[in-house]
Amino acid sequence: MGLFDRFRRRPSGDPAAVSARLEGAMSKRRLRGWNPPLENINALVASGGPRLLARSRELVVTNGYAANACEAFAANLVGDGIKPSSLIGDAAIRDRVQQLWLAWTDEADADGLTDFYGLQAMVAREMFVAGECFVRLRPRRAEDGLLVPMQLQLLQSEMLPFEKAEAAGNGNRIRCGIEFDGIGRRVAYHFRRRHPGDSTDQGAVIPETVRVPAEDVLHIYRPIDAGQIRGLPHVAPAMVRLFLLDQYDDAELDRKKTAAMFAGFITKTAPEDPMMGESEADLDGAAIASLEPGTMQVLLPGEDVKFSSPADVGGGYEAFQYRTLLSIAASVGLPYHLVTGDVRQANYSSLRAELVEFRRRIGQLQHGVMAHQLCRPIWRRWLETAVLSGALDISDPIAARPVQWIPPRWDWVDPLKDIQAQVLAMEAGITSRRKVVEATGYDVEEVDRENAADAKRVADLGLSYRTSPGETQGARATPTRTPETDGEGDGAAAQSQQE
Repeated sequence: MGLFDRFRRRPSGDPAAVSARLEGAMSKRRLRGWNPPLENINALVASGGPRLLARSRELVVTNGYAANACEAFAANLVGDGIKPSSLIGDAAIRDRVQQLWLAWTDEADADGLTDFYGLQAMVAREMFVAGECFVRLRPRRAEDGLLVPMQLQLLQSEMLPFEKAEAAGNGNRIRCGIEFDGIGRRVAYHFRRRHPGDSTDQGAVIPETVRVPAEDVLHIYRPIDAGQIRGLPHVAPAMVRLFLLDQYDDAELDRKKTAAMFAGFITKTAPEDPMMGESEADLDGAAIASLEPGTMQVLLPGEDVKFSSPADVGGGYEAFQYRTLLSIAASVGLPYHLVTGDVRQANYSSLRAELVEFRRRIGQLQHGVMAHQLCRPIWRRWLETAVLSGALDISDPIAARPVQWIPPRWDWVDPLKDIQAQVLAMEAGITSRRKVVEATGYDVEEVDRENAADAKRVADLGLSYRTSPGETQGARATPTRTPETDGEGDGAAAQSQQE
């Protein structure tokens, strides 16, 4: 190739010319050392999953920012619970189903530590820490005395071995502990019988894993890639920064503590002459002199005292911390103030803007993961079990399946403006009253029944309040008659306002 051939334009169809127009595909200059392997996410999870999981759990236990982010994630994802509102047409049957469900939620936990909505919070925390959680549907005997003979058992990610990848005896494939059939459907999970990190559970020698049918297991995780079979910790993108920042803060605190321990240093002309308040020398020959309030020390000629002046952290410490924590908050997908508790630089507009985006992300997880993977399968199995056990007298349990899962309400940044906006939206027909009520985390039919009961009780007791359920109230109250424009109409308008 001649010298000038190097400067000629390559043909447009040449692959080298195409890749040259894609800056991210270039291999010269700055990107020469950037050669990531083209690996599937399942291979990455299988190889690095155990170590990633161990580091994630340690961070959430030992790092304050990680622990606060985990609690904020769970509190916003499930709050006090994602609750069902049955869509059965028959009001009497719907009420019986809802009442039985509410009573059963107190018995849902197989460990007896919390209720169904507490289990939701535990699942949300596991999603943040481990990226996944397993829920085993446990049928119970009639003599166990449960309203509906069914309970839920939570299993951590470590209970399903990442390294278990083999061919099953029935011809199926086992990948990361999950058994798939010939067309890729999940047919079983091979769980460990004991947690690998629990040293307190030392029982008899038993087989390492047990096969549990897939219809009895719910695998709750957020798939981020097509074909992904195991979850990744939600905190994974921020783990390195959290760890290094924690080390930096510890080193900075220890440096300041060490520097503050030395008030000053004394130079003596005769080492054998003791000073006032000087203690005996230690094995290394160093002695310490303490000062009492009001002490006036006389120094001999040639003696000198130099006081310690430890270096400050510098003016860039706050800015460095802020930018690092801002990057951590973005990595975990949480607003900065929810991770750090710092609202000094926040105002109404900035808080509202970031909360709107954050709630959009949380709503995606609520409907696409929690409701779809956890709540709906449990509702279906619970209905079937309740009908088979005789707890519910329903001829067609399939017809009773329709249900709407209501996520917890969002607290308003400005309650007055938000409620006024909702009232205007209802009056304009943009939204329905049902959707507005459900946005508060309640069932509209339950609210209507309570309003009717309140109105009846008020009428029976002959009470009178400023407002009653269903009445227009406040500054938007509308006169009963439209004011007239002529002089005579002024009196009518005044009368209508009095009415």
